Amino acid sequence: MSTDLGDGILLRALHEGDAAALAEAYSRNRAHLAPWEPARAEEYFTRPRQEQLVAHTLGDVEAGRSSALVLTDAAQRIVGRVNLSDIVRGAFQSAHLGYWLDAHLTGRCLMRRAVQAALAHARDDLGLHRVQAATLVHNTASQRVLAATGFTPIGRAERYLHIAGEWQDHLLFQRLLD
Repeated sequence: MSTDLGDGILLRALHEGDAAALAEAYSRNRAHLAPWEPARAEEYFTRPRQEQLVAHTLGDVEAGRSSALVLTDAAQRIVGRVNLSDIVRGAFQSAHLGYWLDAHLTGRCLMRRAVQAALAHARDDLGLHRVQAATLVHNTASQRVLAATGFTPIGRAERYLHIAGEWQDHLLFQRLLD
């Protein structure tokens, strides 16, 4: 999968050789992402750790448990991620959506376009029926992305994920793909 999102940004599958670029992207966006992600050990921002994580993620992709995508700019730097994880087959045909975008690219509707492309991939290539997403209650920017891409709210989960060092409530959303 490869999709031109405009503004020189491409959405493509994660590759085995992306670890160094991911380490650089996570390091560059460390403060920007910290309020929205689990607390990260210093090791997380290194190439060796990203190599381990990429290998694990690509194993999940190979096993059909996830689809891992990256956003790249014209200089081939990684500037974001979109993941469809925890894919469940059988009667459910569902996955969880997660995403982030480089701090200097926010506010341009790039993530909205990336999520739309990921949803088309989930429906057309992966054959999924449903995608679920969760946002921190105060993450209104992410909630705007989900609303703009057809997600509907399905509830609130108390102390849902351990984010930024504490258990935090999340709003849950879903998008039916058929």
